[in-house]
Amino acid sequence: MSLFKEKPKTEREKVEERREEVLAKGRKFKYPMQYAKHKVIINTIIVALVALILMVVAGWAMLYKFQDTGNMLYRVTQILPVPVAEVADEKVRYSDYLMIYRSNLETAERQGGQLGEDADADLVKNGYKRAALDLAIEYTYALKLGREMGITVSDAEVDEAFDEHRKVGGVERSAESFMKIINDNFGMSRREYRRMLYLTLMRAKVAEAVDAKAQDLTAQVEKMLQENGGDLMAIAETLGVEVEYQETGQLVDNMNVDGGRSNQAMLLEPGQVSERFLSSNGDGFYYVKLVEKNDSQVNYVSLKINFTEFDVRVAELFDKGEVKEYIDLELKEGENEGDEGGEES
Repeated sequence: MSLFKEKPKTEREKVEERREEVLAKGRKFKYPMQYAKHKVIINTIIVALVALILMVVAGWAMLYKFQDTGNMLYRVTQILPVPVAEVADEKVRYSDYLMIYRSNLETAERQGGQLGEDADADLVKNGYKRAALDLAIEYTYALKLGREMGITVSDAEVDEAFDEHRKVGGVERSAESFMKIINDNFGMSRREYRRMLYLTLMRAKVAEAVDAKAQDLTAQVEKMLQENGGDLMAIAETLGVEVEYQETGQLVDNMNVDGGRSNQAMLLEPGQVSERFLSSNGDGFYYVKLVEKNDSQVNYVSLKINFTEFDVRVAELFDKGEVKEYIDLELKEGENEGDEGGEES
């Protein structure tokens, strides 16, 4: 029994008490919802991270294990600078490798028909992959040397090369019609074609800069030209395998695809020898002597000094193990044996 009589609650206290009961019941619904929302956010983040990891793993497998060369993976490599190889501690872009491979394969299939999925087709594709990877490695090494030597290729130089290519064959095409030809024959966009021009020009500049032997041969040739009155054949006979001598033997189009010799010859008078100029392929120096010409054709003889030092350096990098490839382009053991076994059975 209580010693004190409980004081009756006022109406205000009763209302407050009732109000607190209602709010307490409401909290039972409010806080579990907050907890559930927090859990949903955490689960969403976990699912997103797992999905991202799976995408990365799948992308790695498609690029490095299965060597997918399709459009989707190619576009990914253009956005993400993933490597396909390494040369002298310089990463080789997977996108450059795929750009070269896809354009070469596109050209081959347009000329000879679509390749199938059989073993012979795989051998042909592997050959194109091997050539594309080798060239991508060379381009990357040229970029490395160019950076170290302060050699650059400007946008203006790429524009100039682009314009020269538009005029090949004696027809000056618009940029749009020229790019349609490039896309139809090589499957390349304007951006890709400009990238290829940039890489080619850089390799040419670097190959010229590092080739002291070619520079020495140039000095010999120019001295002999002064002494023999411009007889390129006599110089070729003297220097032998150090140079290449060629004759057209007849009139050819002045826009002939020949490393730029026809264009240079068109600027000369019969019997005149050009100054040394860089091949449009970037693989050596040319001297051209005009035999005859008319408004659109030329007949000439030429002397070429090939660049060799850059190729020697690249070969040495392979020999020294300074080239690391992240994809396997070799035939797997048993592929040929399996084919032969099928024939025997």
